[in-house]
Amino acid sequence: MEGRKNMTQKIVVAGHICLDIAPAFLNDKGCEITNLFCPGGLSEVGSADIHIGGSVANTGLALKMLGAFVCLMSKIGHDHFGSIVKEQLNKFAEVDHIMEDPDGSTSYSVVLAPKGIDRMFLHHPGTNHTFSGSDLDYDEIKGAGLFHFGYPPLMKKIYQRDGEELLSIFQRVKSLGVATSLDMAAVDQRSEAAKADWEKIIKRVIPYVDFFLPSIEELAFMIDRQQYDSWKKRADGGDITSVLRLSEIEKLADRLLDWGANIVLIKCGAAGLYLAVGGEKRLKKTGIIKDVRQWADKRHFEYSYKPHGILSGTGAGDTSIAAFLQAVMSGYSWEDCLKLAAATGASCVESYDAVSNLKSLEEQMQRIEKGWEKQYLLLPKSD
Repeated sequence: MEGRKNMTQKIVVAGHICLDIAPAFLNDKGCEITNLFCPGGLSEVGSADIHIGGSVANTGLALKMLGAFVCLMSKIGHDHFGSIVKEQLNKFAEVDHIMEDPDGSTSYSVVLAPKGIDRMFLHHPGTNHTFSGSDLDYDEIKGAGLFHFGYPPLMKKIYQRDGEELLSIFQRVKSLGVATSLDMAAVDQRSEAAKADWEKIIKRVIPYVDFFLPSIEELAFMIDRQQYDSWKKRADGGDITSVLRLSEIEKLADRLLDWGANIVLIKCGAAGLYLAVGGEKRLKKTGIIKDVRQWADKRHFEYSYKPHGILSGTGAGDTSIAAFLQAVMSGYSWEDCLKLAAATGASCVESYDAVSNLKSLEEQMQRIEKGWEKQYLLLPKSD
């Protein structure tokens, strides 16, 4: 087992943050949605679970709990919800770079999840839609080893004008000599974000991204809508990640490498993670890969581990990313970085929130080495 602590390399995590409010529904047997939400009706619910969400909260705090030196950068309103966000963040990390907009409102989501009915969300984008490069502290970023940005599809100013603001941020960060990482988010087909040319945005930004970390659904929706629609049809209302074929994942990853990506890690839900890496010349530009020869030109699918019970998928992808990035920063081999990412995702679903069941990289490696069982859900490579 390789790996060493590297506490001198600061990681800046920037982008989307929100407050999630999830009332508990009391009917264990489920009921018709029309009975729950009808004009003039009253539906009794239990206490609400209130916690912070978004990339900055999930990935940022996960990195902090995994031992990283983390600086969080996002934007909230000067309101009650903003106070709750800062209070919860402050339990784990400094909030000096969480910007407050006196004229804006903090982003929040009401998560409606009655028994027997697919989850529904009432979402207010709030200050995430006005976040821009001017809300970042580049003097602070200059001293970091890695800059991670999350959820641009949920941030209007970031993706408008073919991603002009996102491109500007990543160009400036790279000019400071800092490695970069980018995570995406699902695009609501009814939203303004769905009208954006995401293929063009990704093509513009990807040459300045060292680690690109989308989910397979997000990626296909953005750069290969035909493939995305094919998976939707094949899944027949089920989870797309249950009908994936390795050859289809490889095709999308290779396209990203052709566009200039250095390291691509595609989250494939319960199936696992797919890694695709560029050549040595590209890897040297990241500045944080310790052994570029070992990493160069790698292609590998890492199957997930069997969780000991599933309580919630909240934050599983974000915490997997955190484990992968922290393992990279700590000098682990590419094989162990993947194992730790898969293990952390499996640990996450064993709890209701994103971070309460996190374990250190060392603890995860011990669990893996003791023979933690894999689950092989991906379809064979051949069609």
